[in-house]
Amino acid sequence: MNIKSLKLGELESLACDIRERILSVVSTNGGHLSSNLGVVELSIAMHYVFNPPNDPFIFDVSHQSYTHKLLSGRWNEFDSLRQFGGISGYTKPSESEYDYFIAGHSSTSISLAVGAAKAIKLKNEDRLPVALIGDGALSAGMAYEALNELGDLKYPCVIILNDNEMSISKPIGAMSKYLSQMMAGPFYQKFKSKINQLLELMPDSAAYMAKRLEEGIRLITPGMFFEELGLEYIGPVDGHNIKDLISAFSVAQSIQKPVIVHAQTIKGKGYEIAEGPKEKWHGVSPFNPQNGIALQKSSQKNATAIFSSLLLELASKYDNIVGVTAAMPSGTGIGALIEKFPDRFWDTAIAEQHAVTSMAAMAKEGFKPYIAIYSTFMQRAYDQVIHDCAILNLPVVLCMDRAGIVGEDGETHQGAFDISFLNAIPNFTLAAPRDELMFKEIMEFSYSFNSPLAIRYPRGNFGLSDEFKPVKVELGKSQILSQNNENVAFIGYGNAVAKAYKVAKFLDINPTIIDLIFIKPLDKELLLNLAKEHKKWYIFSDSAKRGGVGEILSGFLQENNIKDVNIISFEYEDKFITHGSINLVENSLNISIEEIAKKIIL
Repeated sequence: MNIKSLKLGELESLACDIRERILSVVSTNGGHLSSNLGVVELSIAMHYVFNPPNDPFIFDVSHQSYTHKLLSGRWNEFDSLRQFGGISGYTKPSESEYDYFIAGHSSTSISLAVGAAKAIKLKNEDRLPVALIGDGALSAGMAYEALNELGDLKYPCVIILNDNEMSISKPIGAMSKYLSQMMAGPFYQKFKSKINQLLELMPDSAAYMAKRLEEGIRLITPGMFFEELGLEYIGPVDGHNIKDLISAFSVAQSIQKPVIVHAQTIKGKGYEIAEGPKEKWHGVSPFNPQNGIALQKSSQKNATAIFSSLLLELASKYDNIVGVTAAMPSGTGIGALIEKFPDRFWDTAIAEQHAVTSMAAMAKEGFKPYIAIYSTFMQRAYDQVIHDCAILNLPVVLCMDRAGIVGEDGETHQGAFDISFLNAIPNFTLAAPRDELMFKEIMEFSYSFNSPLAIRYPRGNFGLSDEFKPVKVELGKSQILSQNNENVAFIGYGNAVAKAYKVAKFLDINPTIIDLIFIKPLDKELLLNLAKEHKKWYIFSDSAKRGGVGEILSGFLQENNIKDVNIISFEYEDKFITHGSINLVENSLNISIEEIAKKIIL
């Protein structure tokens, strides 16, 4: 959609149409709502002033790229948002040339922009990287690493700071507001450039006094921090005023230096129910747009809620329990603990590395830390898990939500790799509950366990409820759920034990079913006995096949010189997993109950 010829009134009308389109599709399909409603005018102004795809548009996290998608030829396809085979909820270069990079994790945009700026400089091209980053993403250290280098390089680059919660700094008073508006205009930027040239010709004493005056002005505006890093600063700008945004972006485009454009927006703008910093409207399931009520409500308690209640129970009993989450208090269930124990539980913002290392120090001081982070986001703290937790053998507990296929968020969010990357770390123990009752047992075990422990559990509900009786958890001990002297064993780990059970029911067979409970350490005695009579092991785990449960068990058999057991794993093949409903994604991977049943040979 070419919007450069539209008049201001037409652009404002387009913003209304886009909001209606986003609300209609997201209320049907689910997705990120408030963040996208908040950047409609920002995205329109970006497309109006800059020149994508020649100018790389880099969206941090890219969960706020819906308007960009609608403006770049995907209006008709937008109904398929986050659906299997449809368009992604994030930017995706394979989907459109207007999507410069794939994204789903926070705080990568400025680094990407710096890299693009370096490449453009080396190729001597007339292009300008444009990054859109939310104020929350500036809580991660990677963003500051990139800003630090960019301020040194001085390569042309525009960084649009979407400040929707006033988290950078709030201008105080009428004078500050006036100065901020003035600094966003072309007159001030031209005046500043001329003054800098003039200062080079003035005596040192006069230049010093002029510089001090400029610093005094900056002290009552929000741009001081960025300018101290060597970046030009424009703003704050009203992020819902298209005219002002076009003016600010045009100035930023002309400067030919790294520029921060600070835009203040309201999350959920235009949909009153979702307006403001309300976490529940960040990511939503399908809902009625008339009243905001979710269309489907499960009566079963999901794994996150179970974790939250179990940890709350433990923390009420033991006052040395502490914990963190990284910007996901509601998503991880830690919000309830922050509310009850604000001095013992914290939200570190988008700072997984800091969250892990800070809890390592608390463990060193005699506390029992629980670190609640999604499986896919734990990847971001891998060095800290090794360097700060494992080497000293500190008793931290990694509580990894969203393990396995998470559905509509796609490649960047699927919790496929935690078993593979944690199993390699010395001193670490890995466990997973199959249902709520075993989750309780594992959590009880976790408190008294004196080494690093990682617990994984799924998004949504467990596949089992009370089909099997729980057992008291002992380190490295598995549980035989059903036993048969035939040749076949179904070996499950975590929530995938449910799939083993359901495949057996589907086929109307009675194999021996094992719940590993621990994948590290393994129950060697049980597995050695199992190998004597069961020569076909079918492996069920919601994880990558490479370095996963099947390979771990194959290594165990090899180490024990057992050559007559055949292992067949139903884990994920060596590729990234696309977005879509969990059922459709599993069908595409041939690991649905029906597809697995076709591969079972008795």
